[in-house]
Amino acid sequence: MLIDTHCHLDASEFDSDRSEVIGRARSAGVGAFVIPAVERSGFSKVLEICGNELACHPALGIHPMYVENAVPEDLEILRERAMEVVAIGEIGLDFFVENYDRERQIYFFEAQLKIAREFDLPVLLHVRRSQDTVLASLRRIRVKGGIAHAFNGSLQQAEEFIRLGFRLGFGGAMTFERATRIRSLAETLPMASIVLETDSPDMPPSFIGKARNSPEYLPKIAEVLANLRKMTANEVAMTTTENAREVLELE
Repeated sequence: MLIDTHCHLDASEFDSDRSEVIGRARSAGVGAFVIPAVERSGFSKVLEICGNELACHPALGIHPMYVENAVPEDLEILRERAMEVVAIGEIGLDFFVENYDRERQIYFFEAQLKIAREFDLPVLLHVRRSQDTVLASLRRIRVKGGIAHAFNGSLQQAEEFIRLGFRLGFGGAMTFERATRIRSLAETLPMASIVLETDSPDMPPSFIGKARNSPEYLPKIAEVLANLRKMTANEVAMTTTENAREVLELE
């Protein structure tokens, strides 16, 4: 069995066939799905989907690209719903987008880290061109760990995330041969530090072109990792599933 540790099945792209997508993924060997919200307005939908689909597990958070419309009251709503989730996320910092408000991103990120610490929850991190700043926040506000989603940092940064109790998420980007740094990390990092994800409907793997990404492609992503590490697909599935279960405390 595989676990998709990061898939936005609440996205509108899945509104017409969500149950069918989940069914196809389960038939392909994906046994569990972690669905992170990105803003307060999406909290209810994520919780509803996970309430209706036993294989789906909710995470709630305010994504750094959505903090422009966030208000402090959103944090109180997050705190009120914290007991219903497996993680706080998707949260983090994104210094790639133009005209980003660095201080506002940091304010909401660190406030959500404090909620995760208060409820002893792991976090799902969005980290884009912000690895060192995210790590600095994690050193100040220690949480129980979590997953650095779509990891694309250096080896030294990877080792620091691991030291702080994080697994590193690998998905569609790893399937592109030109993504040499990501593939090198996937090949050489301790296997105990790696989990798999799709980030559906975004970040499509190389073998589907620009089509909608979906958790049903996770087994093929796992095969890429298996080939990079000269392991069997079953070994990759067993290890990454155990890693995800451990860090997210999934049964």
